Order: sequence, then C-alpha cells, then structure tokens
Amino acid sequence: MPPLNSPLQSDLNRSFKATVPLGIGMMAAIDEVVFHQILAWHHFFDWGTPAFSLLSDGLLHSGELIFFVLGFFMFADLRSRSKLNRTSAWAGFVFGLGAFQLFDGIVDHKLLRLHQIRYVDNVLLYDLVWNVSGLLLLLAGYLIFRHARATTHYVAGG
Repeated sequence: MPPLNSPLQSDLNRSFKATVPLGIGMMAAIDEVVFHQILAWHHFFDWGTPAFSLLSDGLLHSGELIFFVLGFFMFADLRSRSKLNRTSAWAGFVFGLGAFQLFDGIVDHKLLRLHQIRYVDNVLLYDLVWNVSGLLLLLAGYLIFRHARATTHYVAGG
C-alpha cells in the first residue's frame, strides 16, 4: 500500500475539496463556542427574542455538524482508497476556515446584518481583524495547495 501522501497515487483536488467542509465546520464551531457562548458577544440572529436567538445558534450548530459529517466521509473515502494527499488536505482545511470566516464577516455581518461581531460604538477594528484573518486563512490555504501541486508535479515529472 503506498503512503497516504504519495504524489503519484494521491488526488490533489479531491483531497482539497474533502477537507474544505471540515474547515468550514471547525470555524463555525470556534465562532459558536468562543463568540456566542463563552464571550456572549452575539448570537447567529440577534434581532429577535432571546429564545429565537438561542434557537438560531442551535441551527448554526446543526449546520456545522452537517459540514463535519460531509467532510469526514469525503476524507475517509479518500483515505481508505489511499488517494489522500495530506498537504492538499491541510490546504483545503485552512481554506475552509478562511471561507467561513470571510463569508460570516461579509455576508452575515454586513450584507444580511444578522449580527455584529461585538456591539460597541466603533466596530470597524473588529470587522477589520475578522475579515483580514479570513483573507489570510484563504491565502494560506491557497499557498499550501500551490505547494502541494508543485511538489506533486515535480516528483511526478522529475
């Protein structure tokens, strides 16, 4: 059986795609646990009753679990067929973290106005840190994937 990250046997694109949902689910979980529960800065939907806000957090939790299960089965399938490229999988995971972060910061916070990161007079600093960290995670995921692709092409071709 070839190693899990054998460049000749692995599937870069599927390894990346399999772990994007894991990254999305992980960042949603971090957001929910840290910002919704521990710090209590916001709920997923802040403009209703406290009961509805709590229900919206439960729906977010259900969504993150769906992403975890989807990503887990995709990951497990690749691993069981010895097609998993670990570097590409890490790239997808990090990219998924950033994708959730940026989607939440732009769509949920600004476009839909479901909630703010924190309810303070000047939220700009919080928005910048939130969205820039999402962009940095996306960039890191992309760079890791580029490295995986270059390494695979180098080994396969040379």
